[in-house]
Amino acid sequence: MIFDALINFFNSTGIAYLDYRHIIMIAIGCLLIFLSIKKNYEPMLLLPIGFGIIIGNIPFIEGLGVNIYEEGSALNIFFESVHRNIFPPLIFLGIGAMTDFTALLSNPKTFMLGAAAQIGIFASLLCAYYLGFTLEESAAIGIIGGADGPTSIYIATKLAPHLLGAIAMSAYSYMALVPVIQPPLMKLCTTKSDRIIKMKAGREVKKIELIIFPIFAFLISALLAPASLPLLGMLFLGNLLKESGVTDRLAKTAANSIIDTSTIIIGVVVGASARGDLFLTWQTIKVLILGCFAFAFSTAGGVLFVKFINLFLKKDDKINPLIGSAGVSAFPAAARVSQMVGREYDKNNHLLMHAMGANLAGQIASAVAAGILISFFY
Repeated sequence: MIFDALINFFNSTGIAYLDYRHIIMIAIGCLLIFLSIKKNYEPMLLLPIGFGIIIGNIPFIEGLGVNIYEEGSALNIFFESVHRNIFPPLIFLGIGAMTDFTALLSNPKTFMLGAAAQIGIFASLLCAYYLGFTLEESAAIGIIGGADGPTSIYIATKLAPHLLGAIAMSAYSYMALVPVIQPPLMKLCTTKSDRIIKMKAGREVKKIELIIFPIFAFLISALLAPASLPLLGMLFLGNLLKESGVTDRLAKTAANSIIDTSTIIIGVVVGASARGDLFLTWQTIKVLILGCFAFAFSTAGGVLFVKFINLFLKKDDKINPLIGSAGVSAFPAAARVSQMVGREYDKNNHLLMHAMGANLAGQIASAVAAGILISFFY
């Protein structure tokens, strides 16, 4: 009797159903947590994702109401809210409330860098289609090149919901690993003389410009890509809350409580959806590889585009190619990496503000690119 009870208890534990796929994913989750704590690689992203992976790979008996894919469970409610695109716009609201467009407006040339760095989206789209993915799947995979997790979730839920876990995991992982992936590519695409270019300070931006810009920029970008309206609308609303000077409480709530809560929930859901039995497939591996290619191509594209336009600029007006890599939407990590690499070669070269301009342009450009892709393939 006691022996049978012990057998029944064992069969109800996760240990009884544990297989190598769960173990691999749990190890990956632990690795992400280690990188977030020990190496400080975007801990706001990697830590909840890593722990979410561990949560999602604890095996159990079906019917307990704890599976992220089991209707009615707490995790499933969070999953559905992400799937229905509730949280990506909220994150954009918070980003807008934290954003200062002064760097972008003071040097309008950086607008072009945000657009140029989206080239990886379209290059990987073509590669994905060549590898056998549908056009809708290819578009959803390609957006990883924009290095924007919320945008990747937004487009994946519309064009390829069955690839949501793989696309979101890829996008957020590469965003977090910007300090690892970008520097070698930046150095490969530039010479030492490129890296030590000093850029002159941008013009002074007036307060009225900062208030008008989110309204004007929203009208232009939303009219160009209406499908990205929820993301762009919340981004520029958040910024207007900040710059108006009359809604400080709302701006602070958006920039703190709302974005932090949304980031935690999205991180856990993205991680928990990466179950070993569903995630460790050749299709997922291809998505991860294509995502890495897209991100690398976007980084190189931004840097090489600066080198190209420098051919037509006067010596005093030249742009340091290192800030081209910040044209991806990994805000603000990509801008910090531009500054970090630049100071390796000249400690007195301050590129951060210039890179922030490119980084903010990339934030807008990736959302616009997502809207264009949705309008074509939805």
